[in-house]
Amino acid sequence: MQLKVTDNPGQERFEIHADGEVAGFLAYHLRGNQIALIHTEIDDRFRGHGAGGRLVQASLDSARERHLTVLPYCPFARDWIERHPEYIDLVPENRRPDFGL
Repeated sequence: MQLKVTDNPGQERFEIHADGEVAGFLAYHLRGNQIALIHTEIDDRFRGHGAGGRLVQASLDSARERHLTVLPYCPFARDWIERHPEYIDLVPENRRPDFGL
C-alpha cells in the first residue's frame, strides 16, 4: 500500500491517501505562526497500517518546515508526540503542561 500525505488548506486538513484514495485526515486550525491539531481520523479499512502515525509525522514535518508552533489538541497527535520526543520542540515550552508533555 502506497501512502501519501497532502495538505488541503481549503478544508484545513492534512489528508493521507492510500493508493490514491483518501484514507484519513488530520483537521487543523492555522492562525499566524501557530497550527492547532484538532482531530485525526483514519478510515477503518486503513487502520493498523501505520497511516495515522504517518499522517501526524508528515503534519509535524510540515509545521517544522514552515516554522510553525504546534498545539496538539488531538489526543492521537499528542500521544504520538509523546512517543516521539524529537518533535516536542514544536510545542511551545510554556504550553507543554497544558497537553501533558
